Amino acid sequence: MAAESDKVFAGSIPKFYDTLMVPLIFEAYAADMAELAAASSPGAVLETAAGSGVVTRALAPKLGAGARYVVTDLNQPMLDYAASRQGPDSRIEWRQADALHLPFENASFDVVCCQFGAMFFPDRSAGYAEARRVLKPGGRFVFNVWDRIEENAFADEVTAAVATVFPHDPPRFLARTPHGYHDVALIRGDLSRAGFTDIEIQTREKLSRSPSAREVAMAYCQGTPLRNEIEARDASLLQRATDRAAEAIASRHGEGPVAGKIQAHVIVAAG
Repeated sequence: MAAESDKVFAGSIPKFYDTLMVPLIFEAYAADMAELAAASSPGAVLETAAGSGVVTRALAPKLGAGARYVVTDLNQPMLDYAASRQGPDSRIEWRQADALHLPFENASFDVVCCQFGAMFFPDRSAGYAEARRVLKPGGRFVFNVWDRIEENAFADEVTAAVATVFPHDPPRFLARTPHGYHDVALIRGDLSRAGFTDIEIQTREKLSRSPSAREVAMAYCQGTPLRNEIEARDASLLQRATDRAAEAIASRHGEGPVAGKIQAHVIVAAG
């Protein structure tokens, strides 16, 4: 179960997240998500847990001139940041909303998409049932979740490195939440309970690239809620934790540009 602090993306986190985390691990999957969401030429699309808008930026150019695109997130600071990156687009409506309690009528969207958000849902079947409720008959729910942390090199290495700074109480945010919902049978079961009958799951491996180990460490330690966990233990150790993470990645992947495996499950549910 995600801790309350796991959902806090505020302060300087949105900017660090967007400038560091997004190119590192989210952009490649956002391109896939945009392809899948746009494939049926939908007239109305809902995006939940939109974060800093990486899917929005990839998907908006693929939608028709008359399409309606509602972009939501639980965190208003994230949504404000996403809107600031997008530029004027009369098709897009930005709206603060909880994916578990969507403020929309039944059967109002052709596609609901959610990039790396389901892991944060306190009740996944409830979140999926809401997605299904607002989908029109024949509509599709397109989302993705990270595979286990061991299949994601940088997240695994950062977690191990930060644990050396707090050996008696290691921050486990990355393993617990972003990488905590990777069991394909469990995902299928949660979707079935929500009423979906046609469920396709693909596991996709990609490469995460960064100009330096330092940027990877900054991204994870200061651009995600892992920062909240470190600061809750001892705010004065944020820099040391970041340094340890940078050293660990450099020792494994070298000085200069680095690349590490990332892996996620991509799900399309209908019916």
